[in-house]
Amino acid sequence: MAINPSIITRDLDKVADKTGNIYESLHIVGQRAKQISTNLKEELNNKLSEFASTVDNLEEVFENKEQIEISKFYERMPKPSTMAMEEFMEDKVYFRFPEQEVAE
Repeated sequence: MAINPSIITRDLDKVADKTGNIYESLHIVGQRAKQISTNLKEELNNKLSEFASTVDNLEEVFENKEQIEISKFYERMPKPSTMAMEEFMEDKVYFRFPEQEVAE
């Protein structure tokens, strides 16, 4: 991933310039972050479901190194909000305003 996982100070004017309103920009970023989060959770659950155990006895459950590595990989990934902001600032997020389309 090319996204820097650390916290970055953003110029709010640049964020607001994309839509003309900082609140609309942040709403779009928030919605995209929600999409990314949902996709990542689904992807992680699908990968971990391969290791699902039907045994309820804790003594019989063993640690699977592959499962641990998969979990650690997802923990090290940048947060969905960071990924969404990067996409938004690089114009990789498509958004539209339906109420404006109706008026035109």
